[in-house]
Amino acid sequence: MAIICTTTSPAEKEQEPKQSFENDQTPPIVFNPSLLNLQSQIPNQFIWPDEEKPSIDIPVLDVPFIDLSSQDSTLEASRLITEACTKHGFFLVVNHGVSESLISDAHRLMGSFFDMPLAGKQRAQRKLGESSGYAGSFTGRFSTKLPWKETLSFRFSNENNGSRTVQDYFSCTLGQEFEQFGNVYQEYCEAMSSLSLKIMELLGLSLGVNRDYFRGFFEENDSIMRLNHYPPCQTPDLTLGTGPHCDPSSLTILHQDHVNGLQVFVDNQWRSIPPNPKAFVVNIGDTFMALSNGIFKSCLHRAVVNRESARKSMAFFLCPKRDKVVKPPSEILDKTPRRYPDFTWPMFLEFTQKHYRADANTLDSFSNWVITNKNPI
Repeated sequence: MAIICTTTSPAEKEQEPKQSFENDQTPPIVFNPSLLNLQSQIPNQFIWPDEEKPSIDIPVLDVPFIDLSSQDSTLEASRLITEACTKHGFFLVVNHGVSESLISDAHRLMGSFFDMPLAGKQRAQRKLGESSGYAGSFTGRFSTKLPWKETLSFRFSNENNGSRTVQDYFSCTLGQEFEQFGNVYQEYCEAMSSLSLKIMELLGLSLGVNRDYFRGFFEENDSIMRLNHYPPCQTPDLTLGTGPHCDPSSLTILHQDHVNGLQVFVDNQWRSIPPNPKAFVVNIGDTFMALSNGIFKSCLHRAVVNRESARKSMAFFLCPKRDKVVKPPSEILDKTPRRYPDFTWPMFLEFTQKHYRADANTLDSFSNWVITNKNPI
């Protein structure tokens, strides 16, 4: 569940330059798994260091199920969320009210998009430094430790509750024949936005803040929706679908298909979260970790691939409105010393898109960057 991915050494912190065909006569690699899998071994760019290669047999992470159907269970849900978010930041949401048919339609259209020929998907090619568009393994940005995946990302805005950002994206980028895609994903993003606001009420209660505080903070969210496709790989023990990282956003709401692949690093061990069609996987991101002054944790996680089956997932990355200043409420600061500087989401997004390859230390590195550069809000 990642905006960008992988752990890095200090030397890799700044953006790696794209290789120039003109200078070295080597064309940039194109992520086309149907062709790459015909080779005797996947290209070196996709092979990860031994210490980061995937684990095959790992235990399942014990994550709480948060039932949103009953107001009577609010206190219990708050207790479970506090327990999970102070340790690893992951929990499952059930009885969430999102239509099963909408989830099914979103998965079906995701499959249709990724089944398209490469040239068709590249009509939505993501430009360097931007967060929307089609990306085949981030080959335009990085040249080592490439993830074995392709993605389609697009913006959602809940400002004034009347935005058509998703519908407009599909019609303007891919054409009127993708009108159904725009309609379905507009509705899906609106459902995710509504669900995230319900979760924000519980997070507020768990932190001892008025339940409407975080809901109001994210009411006009400016978020990112991402469709992920992890194709089969002939050597899944050498690569990763998404490298170890913490999500820079505030909250991630993930729906997985039937294929296992999500892993979380807890107590110095990788653990899996198996797919559950009735549940959304929710995890705290770095921005909300800053809002909670570090009380709730943004946890390292990754995705693995396999030899037999493609895996798909849908991730909604909740982000604040662009002019919102990210700082903890006074109820929290009255109890704990301030840990992070004020910032806005566009500042953090720019940092992860142009200056830093997200890992376990993104928030601390960003905080140092803000302080060092004295970036004004």
